[in-house]
Amino acid sequence: MSARARLEKDGETFEFVDLKGLFGNRLGRLPYSIRVLLENVVRRRDDRLVTERDVENLAGWRGRYAEPVEIPFFPARVLMQDFTGVPAVADLAAMRDALVALGKDPAAVNPLVPVDLVVDHSVQVDFFGTSDALTANVRREYERNGERYTFLKWAQKSFENFRVVPPNSGICHQVNLEHLSRVFWDRKEDGVRICFPDTVVGLDSHTTMVNGIGVLGWGVGGIEAEAVLMGQPYSMAIPEVIGVRLVGRLPRRANATDLVLRVTEALRDYGVVEKFVEFFGPAVTALSVPARATIANMSPEYGATVGFFPVDEKVVEYLRLTHRERQARVTEAAARAMGLYYDGSEEPDYTDVLEIDLSAIRPAVAGPSKPKDRIELSELKTRFRQLRGEDAPKAAVPVRIRGENVELSDGSVVIAAITSCTNTSNPHALLGAALLARNAVKRGLAVPAHVKTSLAPGSKVVVQYLDRSGLLPYLEALGFHPVAFGCTTCIGNSGPLHPEVERAIEEHNLNVAAVLSGNRNFEARIHQKVKSNFLASPLLVVAFALAGRVDVDLEKEPVGLDPNGGPVFLADILPDDEEIEELVNRYVQEDLFRETYEKILEGDQFWNELQVQESVTYPWDPRSTYIKCPPYFEGFTPQMPETTDIRGARVLLWLGDAVTTDHISPAGAIHEDYPAGRYLKSLGLSRQEFNSYGARRGNHEVMMRGTFANIRIRNKLVSEPGSFTVKFPEGERMYVFEAAEAYRREGVPLIVLGGKEYGTGSSRDWAAKGPKLLGVKAVIAESFERIHRSNLIGMGILPLQFLEGESAESLGLDGTEEYHIAGIAGIEPRRKLTVTAVKDGKEKTFQVLARLDTEIEADYYRNGGILDYVLRKMAGSDQAP
Repeated sequence: MSARARLEKDGETFEFVDLKGLFGNRLGRLPYSIRVLLENVVRRRDDRLVTERDVENLAGWRGRYAEPVEIPFFPARVLMQDFTGVPAVADLAAMRDALVALGKDPAAVNPLVPVDLVVDHSVQVDFFGTSDALTANVRREYERNGERYTFLKWAQKSFENFRVVPPNSGICHQVNLEHLSRVFWDRKEDGVRICFPDTVVGLDSHTTMVNGIGVLGWGVGGIEAEAVLMGQPYSMAIPEVIGVRLVGRLPRRANATDLVLRVTEALRDYGVVEKFVEFFGPAVTALSVPARATIANMSPEYGATVGFFPVDEKVVEYLRLTHRERQARVTEAAARAMGLYYDGSEEPDYTDVLEIDLSAIRPAVAGPSKPKDRIELSELKTRFRQLRGEDAPKAAVPVRIRGENVELSDGSVVIAAITSCTNTSNPHALLGAALLARNAVKRGLAVPAHVKTSLAPGSKVVVQYLDRSGLLPYLEALGFHPVAFGCTTCIGNSGPLHPEVERAIEEHNLNVAAVLSGNRNFEARIHQKVKSNFLASPLLVVAFALAGRVDVDLEKEPVGLDPNGGPVFLADILPDDEEIEELVNRYVQEDLFRETYEKILEGDQFWNELQVQESVTYPWDPRSTYIKCPPYFEGFTPQMPETTDIRGARVLLWLGDAVTTDHISPAGAIHEDYPAGRYLKSLGLSRQEFNSYGARRGNHEVMMRGTFANIRIRNKLVSEPGSFTVKFPEGERMYVFEAAEAYRREGVPLIVLGGKEYGTGSSRDWAAKGPKLLGVKAVIAESFERIHRSNLIGMGILPLQFLEGESAESLGLDGTEEYHIAGIAGIEPRRKLTVTAVKDGKEKTFQVLARLDTEIEADYYRNGGILDYVLRKMAGSDQAP
C-alpha cells in the first residue's frame, strides 16, 4: 500500500501520509500526539536516519517503557526568542569562523529548516503609570540592547531561512499562536504539494503554548535547536502519554488561570516529567483556544514535555478569527483525512488517565516561589502568615512616595503586573480584568502608591480590543498603562521599585509581595528584593493591586474603601461571566489580527534606524560588552576526542532539591559585588549600565561569571545563600567563579551534586554552557528535568543519576571528597558507572546511572557536545557518527 494519499480541496490537490490506510484500527487506539509523531517518521523515512523499525515502534506504541526506545523527529520549524536566540546565533557565527579556520565554506552554516526569532525578552519596566511609558521603555530597550539587535539584524540578512520579528511586536509564544503557526503545512516538494502537521521546537520552555491549537512542539536548549536547524533529527525516547480527562464546567467567576493552577498542582503531584500530557473529554470541546493555550503554556510548570490539545472545530474557528482562512480550510480537511481531528467520538489508549472536574475549580493563586504551590483565594491570608514563619508581623514602616505617605509591612504588594504569555493570550482574562477595573474606578477605588503596576500584553491585538471596548482608560486609571509588548515581569524584567520602597524593604527585612499573571515565580526571579511572588489571573492582579496586600481574605474583607469610607468587597466589583463573553464576541474580531500582523516583520522606527554591515562571517567587535565570539571551538579538530574516566574531581557545589535553571543561570539583575558585576565595572560600566544577565547572554565572560550566581542559591558547602563555595583542599570560602578559576589553573575537574528535579524551569542553555566553561564535567543528581538534562549532554557534561533510593546524604557524602568516575570510556546509553569518593584516605564506592538515554545522546557526549558533532559532519570528518 502506498504511504501517500491525495486530497482535493478548493481546486487544489495535496498529497499526505495516509495514516488511516496504513494502520487501520491501530491508529484509533493511539493518542493524537503519538499520531503526529507517527506521521513525521513515515513521511521522513529514508531507511538511513529513519527506518521501518522507527515506524513500527511508534505504530506499536505500548504506553509504558521499561527502557527508552529512541526515535528520530524532524520538526518543521524552530522558534527562538532573543535571550536564548542571541547566544544560539553567536554559536552559528562561531561555527562559520571555525569552518574558515579549517579551510571550508562558512556559508555551509545556514538553517535548513525555517527559523523565526521574536525579540521579546529584553524590554524592562523602567517607566510605568503614564501614557508614554510604552515608548519610553522601548527607547530605553534600544539604548541598552542596540548591539544585540544589530547582531540579530545582521543574522537576518546573512542567514537564509531565518526571520526576525523585531522588538515591540509581542511575546514569542503569543505571536507563534496567533500568526506564525500553520497547524498544517502545505508546500511544494519535488513538484508535488505536500500537506503535513506543523511541528516546532523552541528556545523557550513555553513553546508548548502552541499545543493549544494542535501543534506538537516543546522547548529545547539552544544547542539542540541549532542541531535541528542544521538538519539533524531531534532524537527522543518514545514518550509515555498521560491522558487528562476534563469533565464538568467552570463555576461562575472561576477562570482559565484558576483551572491551570489546579492542573499544575495535580500533574506535579502525579509526576509527568519527560511524559506527554494529552487533554480529552467532554469539557475540552467547550474550552476556548485561549483557555487551552493557557493550560498548554504551563506544561513546564507541571513538568510535562507537552500539554497537547488535538485539532478540532475550535481550532479551525480560531484560525479563521486570527486571519488564517486558507490554513483553516487546509487544516480541517487534512486533519480529518489523516485521523488527526478530534470530535470526542473515540478515546485512545493512554499510559494512564487522570480526571479533573472543572466544576470543583475555585479562584486561587500559586506561590510564593513555585508555580505548583496552589493556594485557594480564601486561604491565602492564613497561608501567607504561615509561610512568613514569624510569630508576629513586623511593625509597619512609613514611606513617602511622590508626596504621599504610605506604610509598608510584610505582605505589602509592591508589584502588580498583568504580564506573560500565559494569560495575555486570553481575551476573557484581559476583558475581565478591565471590567473589574471599570467597576473599581466607578466605586472610587485607587491603587496605593507603593504598588508598581504594569500591563505588558503578549500581543498588540490586546490593546486594540481593550481600546475598542472603551475599557482601557479604566485600567489606566488604576496605573495599568501598557508598558511593553514583550515578556517583562515574569522573566525578571520588572524594573526598579521606588528607591524609598527598596530602602524600606532592605533596612527592615520586609517580606513584600509581587502578584503577576505569569507562569514563573521562582526565588529572586521577579525582583531580587521581593521574597514572595504569587501567580494569579489578570483579574486578581488588579484586585490585589487595589488591596495593596496579599495577607487579606478577599472573600470576606474589603478590597478597599470608597471616598466616603464605605467598604468595597471583591464580590461588589467582580464582572459577570455573561458580560465578559458578550464583550469578547463583540470586540475580538478578525480585522484586529489582520491589521496587527500584516506588517509585523517591518519593525518600528528604532529597528529601521539600526545600521548593519552585510557579510558572511560576523565582524566581532573586541570592545563589545554584549556580543563576543564564544570559545567552544577553540582548538577544534575534525577528529573525535577520546572519552576518558574522570579522576580527581572536586565538588564545586552541593545543591538540594528543585534547583532551577534560574538558580544555575539567573536572567535578572547583575549583582555589582558578584564576579559578573565586578567584571563589568572593570570595563568602566556603571551599575546603571549593567542591564541583565538575560540581555548579556551573548557575552560568555559575563555569563560564566554569572553561573550559579543567583543570590538565593543554597550550596550546602557554605552556610549562607548566594554564589559562594569552598575551595578544596584548602577549605577556603570564595565566589563560585573564583573557585572554578583556581581549580582550572590546577587542572582539577569539577562535579556538581544535586537532589531531585535538578534543572527545573526554563529551557536555559546557559545553565549548561556556564558550567561547561567553569570546568564542570558531570552532575550527579537524584533526578533531572528533561530539558536541562539534554542541555548538559549537548555541552558535553555527563548527567549521572543516583540509583533508586540513594542520594548524597544516604551515601554519607559531604562534598569535601575527591571523586573518581570509572566506566566512561566507550560509554553507551544508560550505562551504570562506578563512583569512588575519597576522603582522609578512606574510599566510598557507589554506582550511578549515566542519563544518556539514547544512542544519539551518547554520540553527542562522545563528541564533546552537539555543536562539535554537527561541525564535524560539516567538516566532512569520518570521525563523527
